[in-house]
Amino acid sequence: MDRAPSSNLILGIETSCDETAAAVVRAGRTVLSNAIASQIASHAIFGGVVPEIASREHLRHIVPVVRQALAEAHASWGDISAIAVTEGPGLAGALLVGISYAKALSFALKKPLIAINHLEGHIHSALLAAAQQHNQLTLPALALVVSGGHTHLYLVEGEDGAWRYQNVGSTVDDAAGEAFDKVARMLGLGYPGGPWISALAAHGNARAVPFSFAQIKPKAHRQQRRGPARKTLHSQDDSEAVYFSYSGIKTAVSRYLELHGMATAALARHQALAADHTITPDQMLPLCDQTTLELIASFQHAMVEDLVRKTMRSAERTGAHTVLVSGGVAANAQLRIRFLEESAARGLTLGFPAPGLSTDNAAMIAAAAWPKLVHSDFAAPELSAQPSLSL
Repeated sequence: MDRAPSSNLILGIETSCDETAAAVVRAGRTVLSNAIASQIASHAIFGGVVPEIASREHLRHIVPVVRQALAEAHASWGDISAIAVTEGPGLAGALLVGISYAKALSFALKKPLIAINHLEGHIHSALLAAAQQHNQLTLPALALVVSGGHTHLYLVEGEDGAWRYQNVGSTVDDAAGEAFDKVARMLGLGYPGGPWISALAAHGNARAVPFSFAQIKPKAHRQQRRGPARKTLHSQDDSEAVYFSYSGIKTAVSRYLELHGMATAALARHQALAADHTITPDQMLPLCDQTTLELIASFQHAMVEDLVRKTMRSAERTGAHTVLVSGGVAANAQLRIRFLEESAARGLTLGFPAPGLSTDNAAMIAAAAWPKLVHSDFAAPELSAQPSLSL
């Protein structure tokens, strides 16, 4: 029988994209530290993450961030039971920084090394919040992972401390967070786009611009799935799968800007940000006319409603009793409100991570590693980055 080790502290390391993060978590439930070195300022001038810059920043921050996590947890190397690190998906160079450092620590300290899927980490950020609040989640659960790089739905079940996942929905093109970032960039707003759109949408009419989404037929994308075959919890026909698509709404926003002659105003906002990167959404408000604010509000409304509608439809089809929502877009206030409303109306339990754990962090990596440590599910010595890793 698998047993938990005598010491139950896991050091988590996360470097999948543009956040260098380390955390110490006890038994997958108690966060003792969660240190993050953000790279937003380094990438903001480019309107998105530049992989080469991200890798260099990770190299610069990885050692001090890990030291900070240990210090804030009042833990020594001898207190750590295992080291967990993100294996993928993510940027290859960024992942390699974290993996290389974690492997070196594991070898030098003779501590087990645990490889974690970044998407599983996001799911565990919501499970971690539920554990901290002593909320009992009824399984199966449907998990929406929605961020800058991912929009996926997973049916989640657990047995004897182990977790199993079945992919029941995914994006066929752009992720939701990517759409937020690119629309914000079109409008001359800051990066990342989600917080800017969320703040400014409150000043516009969410139904002023009637965006719509095309229905996606399953057969058209059945052959586009990549990665190894997934282990399923139960058989499911492709007709029951949920598909997200957000390239079309980006095109619609671009066309709206063109038809309404909004390019000059967007350029003025871009120039204001270039001159002063500390400008906040409230300070940008005077540079946003009502047409712009209504476009922003309508875009957010359309995105949120599509995510909520498709998630709830999948929950009904899969028989899920709980809905978990995680990833950077899960920090959006309107998204949280709508999921609360719809979950309550359907009698579903709803789980969100704490706002600070919605975006990329290492606490979720350490939390996801706990079941693997209990079951001695350790990484192989040849562990390397898996940029396109599926769950």
